[in-house]
Amino acid sequence: MVDPIREFPCEYMVFESISELTSAIASGHSGALAHLYRSRFDELYAEARRATGRDEAFCLDVVQDAMIRVIRSMKPMDTEKRLRGWLRVVVQSCAYDQLRRDARRAHREQVAVGAVRSARDGDELGERLAWLREEIAKQDGPDARLLVMRYRMGWTLQRIANAVGLRPGAVDGRIRRSTAALSRRAQETFDE
Repeated sequence: MVDPIREFPCEYMVFESISELTSAIASGHSGALAHLYRSRFDELYAEARRATGRDEAFCLDVVQDAMIRVIRSMKPMDTEKRLRGWLRVVVQSCAYDQLRRDARRAHREQVAVGAVRSARDGDELGERLAWLREEIAKQDGPDARLLVMRYRMGWTLQRIANAVGLRPGAVDGRIRRSTAALSRRAQETFDE
């Protein structure tokens, strides 16, 4: 049986208190988590920028890791101050973990630098890039425009959001869905 409260569209959800919101998240309510993400994305992202000083893509990964931790470890809280403090600590912890992972990855790559790519690898890469250009050219509508602004023009999420009249979190979600769809099609095409 479907729980009507659990399945209620999250854009219509209103939580009367921090206690109600955090209790809903702690009990696994996806709509409550979506509400928290939408309402707190900008401050989580800003905290990731402060903690790392890194680029937008890195900070978006930090926010994603933080939301995964929120899913796993949210406890009911009673005040806004307590929730903000806890979220700040979660983002900082995720940021430091991500910085350590990035440093380890950079070290591994530096060790492996001696390897030379074969001509076959270069041909395969060229084929994949041509496929990707064709797939992007096939897209139309607002999501294609977002991809162009983000990846061809190099705009930040905030700049895109200002240009199209959305919040940065909404722009990020649409871009992630578009790139995930492209990734799935690429796997179907090249992993056969």
